[in-house]
Amino acid sequence: MRVTTDLWVSALLRRVFGAGGFAAVVKRGATEAGAVFVLSRGRMGEISLFGPAPQTSYDSDKPDDRFFTLLGTGDDAGPFDARLEREKKFDPDIWVVEIEAGSVPVEELLSVKTP
Repeated sequence: MRVTTDLWVSALLRRVFGAGGFAAVVKRGATEAGAVFVLSRGRMGEISLFGPAPQTSYDSDKPDDRFFTLLGTGDDAGPFDARLEREKKFDPDIWVVEIEAGSVPVEELLSVKTP
């Protein structure tokens, strides 16, 4: 059984804080099953946006896991903010979580799949 998005985001925030990082929910979406987007900011100003992985990334052995894919990286937040605004217009139930991972790489906090 898949955990609710609210519980999953809470667990992500605890993992980030436990690793010495910082996290905040920028936009709260649907409690039960909202899509999650993670905006990761590095200490040197680099930014990465992670979004839900395509359905083809899911394994039939673990259909309840949440997988993410890297949607882009850079040092200018403008394109990422614009992308998130488009996503909000398409699906108002999305979650946006912003993190500064601390001592642990983001890929250890999220299950990232490469296309």
